Amino acid sequence: MRPSKINPKRVSYTLSLLASYLLTIWIVLTLNFLIPRLLPGDPLSALLDSESSNYVFDPQIRQALETYYGLDQPLITQYGQYLLDALRGDLGASIQFNQPVIRLIQSHLPWTLLLTLTAMFAATLFALIAGSEAGWKRATRTDRLLTTSSIILANTPVYFLGMILVIIFGAKLDWLPLAGGRTAFAHYDSFIAMISDIGKHLILPAFTLSASIAGVSFLLIRNNMIMVIKEDFMLVARSKGIPEQRLKWNHALRNAILPFIAHMAAHAGMAITGAVFIETLFNYPGMGRLIFDAVGSRDYPVIQGVFLIVALIVVSANLLADLINARIDPRIREPLT
Repeated sequence: MRPSKINPKRVSYTLSLLASYLLTIWIVLTLNFLIPRLLPGDPLSALLDSESSNYVFDPQIRQALETYYGLDQPLITQYGQYLLDALRGDLGASIQFNQPVIRLIQSHLPWTLLLTLTAMFAATLFALIAGSEAGWKRATRTDRLLTTSSIILANTPVYFLGMILVIIFGAKLDWLPLAGGRTAFAHYDSFIAMISDIGKHLILPAFTLSASIAGVSFLLIRNNMIMVIKEDFMLVARSKGIPEQRLKWNHALRNAILPFIAHMAAHAGMAITGAVFIETLFNYPGMGRLIFDAVGSRDYPVIQGVFLIVALIVVSANLLADLINARIDPRIREPLT
């Protein structure tokens, strides 16, 4: 069996891609360190506020806390220690909650992933089906109805939409829970009962988040479908007598979906960002709620830890999108072969 030859172009592409993402991660780490410290106030300011419940009378205790958290060190020293801790996977301890940041993230991250992945799956499914149908039947009543609805969804603020859903389905009709990720102090008789309870709490926040993503995603798929339909290869395929459904799904949608993959990778970060407002509105126990509380108390370790995890998720999603595009698009694969 002959050994496979190393393709220099493939190696060069892989190394340049890896270098760009490593540079992105370093920039994220640096901004992640600086931005919380540019906020007014500091994590221990409440300790000297007589109106705060955390008020500390003894200034020596405050000095000890500053030393413990490294806040008495020069900024460059704090930055160097932060990078070393990040490389070791040590995100520090929360000043507000007095426990490791990694433990807080482990308890909140699954809820955010459940919310964002559910919303993105629903938005993607709607965009692919409705967008391809509207593009295929452009300038018809179906196209106009779907396009108008999607434009309204894309331009409706998620916070406003969430409040409307809470008022209608939570307060007025009492069909779904108003807030939370599950019923407080609930004891489930079975796994199905637990899934049902969590699912009911998930519907409103997931629909709110998916609606904002679906509107833009639909328009992208629709416009791409219209452009692909006009291509020469579609005319050739149609002249061969290929059935309409096969033309739509196997030829048109397959080519229209390529820009959509990169679009969804970018929306991974936007979905998590939007989850901050949605989790706050629905009191959902995810990362958005955690970062909202941490910013209010200037809890540097929590702010840095949450933003770092979110940034790594977004960077990984974009890297995955690049690899998928290179896999399914011959125009990207060709220089590498």
